[in-house]
Amino acid sequence: MTDWSTGFPAGMKNSADLSHRPASPQGRLGSPVLRFLGAVTLTYLGLVAITMIGEEAFIFFPSRYPEGLWKLPAGVEEAFFTAEDGVRLHGWFAAHPAPRAIVLYCHGNAGNVTHRADILYALRNWSEVSVLVLDYRGYGKSEGWPTEHGVLADTRAARKWLASRTGVEEAEIVLMGQSLGGAVAAVIAARDGARGLVLESTFTSIPEMAAYHYPWLPTRWVIRTRLDAQAEIKNYRGPVFLCHAEHDSIVPYVMGQRLFAAANEPKEFMTIPGADHNDPLPREYYIRLREFFSRLPSRVGLGG
Repeated sequence: MTDWSTGFPAGMKNSADLSHRPASPQGRLGSPVLRFLGAVTLTYLGLVAITMIGEEAFIFFPSRYPEGLWKLPAGVEEAFFTAEDGVRLHGWFAAHPAPRAIVLYCHGNAGNVTHRADILYALRNWSEVSVLVLDYRGYGKSEGWPTEHGVLADTRAARKWLASRTGVEEAEIVLMGQSLGGAVAAVIAARDGARGLVLESTFTSIPEMAAYHYPWLPTRWVIRTRLDAQAEIKNYRGPVFLCHAEHDSIVPYVMGQRLFAAANEPKEFMTIPGADHNDPLPREYYIRLREFFSRLPSRVGLGG
């Protein structure tokens, strides 16, 4: 007699009936493990997607007006200028009566010009230069939101304003930057030229910085922002001065060494002993900068 529920003769065991077989370890554990691995994978892919979609939020940390101390320091004037795409920008300018150089200072990825008042003072009074510190789009009183293309356009607009304000040609301006601002300055100097280039605790590139801080993410392959200072600086033909904090916990000291190795002569390197990334630079640094500015020839540094 046939058991129609199984298709086998009555009394015969159906070898294909898994309910009569002992559960294997894979059967007991496979489903929860696979679900866990699937959840981890989805979470990881979600983090990658968030990084790709909102990468500017991981790179730029602007402080918008009115955050900061906006009372103008003595001898400092406000500057307003417009980028090529129509974004209105802002900066602080400090003039020296007999400047050794005209300097455009590109600050790091956080804060705004008000957080650089001490740098304005040191550059004007200790290094004896006239200096403009700009706020990129989205920072301080500047409109818009920062992007790689945007901050480069902002720096060019600031240099144009500074050249007009001081009565020099744009190629006569020294480009100077700290951290992210150093990468911006290096790119502009390599592509457009500069009388001199000063880099403070500057990274090699955004992808390498991202890989250093987020080693578990494939940032080298997915991040669009480059600001590749190490590649760009090879194309700059002019005097370079680099300094780096000895114990930099944000931009590794070795990145400063690699930038210096990539730069062309003439070049100088100064280690700031015992310092971290955001520590104030000593007066000795600004005195050495004054000597660097004094040695700069006119009309050098055209990229190519």
